[in-house]
Amino acid sequence: MSKAEVSLDHLFRVFTKPEHSDSTLAKIERHLSDNISDFLSQHVVTKKTSLEEIEKDFFSAAVPDSPEFVSEHAESLLDKLVAHSVNTYAPTFIGHMTSALPYFHLTLAKLLVGLNQNLVKIETSKAFTPLERQTLGMMHNLIYQQSDNFYEEYLHSADHALGAFCSGGTVANITALWIARNHLLSPDGKFPGVAKAGLAAAYKHYGYENIGVMSSNRGHYSLSKTVDVLGIGRDNMLTVHSPTQKLDPEQALKLGKAYQESGNKLLAIVGVAGTTETGHVDPLDELADVAKELGCWFHVDAAWGGATLFSERYRSKLAGIEKADSVTIDAHKQMYVPMGAGMALFKDPKHSNAVRHHAQYILREGSKDLGATTLEGSRNGMAMMVYSSLHIFGRRGYELLINKCIELALEFASMIEAHPDFELMTQPTLSLLTYRLRPRNLVNLAKMPESEFKGINQELDSLTVAVQKQQREAGKSFVSRTRIEIERYNDEVITVFRVVLANPLTTKEHLASILEEQLEIAKLNPIWIELSRNSISQTA
Repeated sequence: MSKAEVSLDHLFRVFTKPEHSDSTLAKIERHLSDNISDFLSQHVVTKKTSLEEIEKDFFSAAVPDSPEFVSEHAESLLDKLVAHSVNTYAPTFIGHMTSALPYFHLTLAKLLVGLNQNLVKIETSKAFTPLERQTLGMMHNLIYQQSDNFYEEYLHSADHALGAFCSGGTVANITALWIARNHLLSPDGKFPGVAKAGLAAAYKHYGYENIGVMSSNRGHYSLSKTVDVLGIGRDNMLTVHSPTQKLDPEQALKLGKAYQESGNKLLAIVGVAGTTETGHVDPLDELADVAKELGCWFHVDAAWGGATLFSERYRSKLAGIEKADSVTIDAHKQMYVPMGAGMALFKDPKHSNAVRHHAQYILREGSKDLGATTLEGSRNGMAMMVYSSLHIFGRRGYELLINKCIELALEFASMIEAHPDFELMTQPTLSLLTYRLRPRNLVNLAKMPESEFKGINQELDSLTVAVQKQQREAGKSFVSRTRIEIERYNDEVITVFRVVLANPLTTKEHLASILEEQLEIAKLNPIWIELSRNSISQTA
């Protein structure tokens, strides 16, 4: 491969002047701008390639000594990287929460990179700071629906923050519970607060053995990271067994009281609005009352389901979210914004001050620097992408998208229920559902004695894994899999296909073809062949 001349002149050109219009990079840019879906279908290879094979292209740890021509490097990226990436735009890619994006984000991303703003402080962001504050205000309003006077007072207040932009839901959850922790263990008389004195001194001052966080066992794994990072400890992550996929308020109250009667303090209850595996929504209204009775913070992880609030038809599925002290929403999920746009919203703008910090060279007292109340320091201006999407789609546009996805999930559930060789495992609350293959002669499997259905379920687990892997490797479509407790099988943990219907381009025809492909794969599997011959007596 030829190398570029090593000179300052060459490097200056890399900073200031693009290569000629017929260069590889220019062609990529034009193709992406014209039709990104077409670009991906041409360049993302669907053939089976192992990770070990791909690793061979990224094996050397040596930094290249000489510069490479941009065009040649772009060719290399097409061959090594793009070809083996995942086509998340494909309407048959229904296994994860990453979906197609509207075309305008390509141009906006170029603008974002070109401006290269740093949202940690006014000096490196200027107009981006009020834009981010307004965007947080719009999302706060979507959840809490406060008065115009409220937003007039707090939207651009140097002493308050309605929320924090984060790189994703994980950092948003950490941020929300960091604020909750510092608020609980705040300065009190001579005690300077946990931020200065640390956890040991805070526990001693307040007389707590430990503090804990509670959620259902469907809570996101970021909660375990949160209690670790905040020094609370994973032993104080209280997870409630939830075979219905939702946190039971009565169990939450009982466990919370027992925990606090043992000399501990419950820091927060986390309600989930759109669980990762099944899309279920916890009973937020009731959990808010439980949190109030226990005297703890109420946080709602709505990273997935928060966008449902745009829909007048389905907003009630998140009833009670307005009672939360804090809420996490990911715009890079159902708001169709590129990756890296999480938000933590705070009901009370004063709560952000629990983590406010200052530095002499930036984040000075009295400034409107956003970095004063965020966990992350340097950040790009992803708020611009959310701001633009909110304007280009509007609430009504988002409502149409949300409604379409939820209703497509309901239609897919009906298709599965009507098919004799499939079994719907969880009904969709939002746009997620789970199901599995099950030969038609086992239609009454759940009515059999546990001693009989347990063994068959284990075989069906193996079948699900085998079909899911083979379908993924074939490259036509992608459905993910997970393991969840199923109430009808006496809370047995079962392997299921997991579907996320977020791509507006996905149709019922795509879904029918996915089921057909799965069945074709299954019928060649020895497990299916054997189970189809099963003549075990079943209860009608």
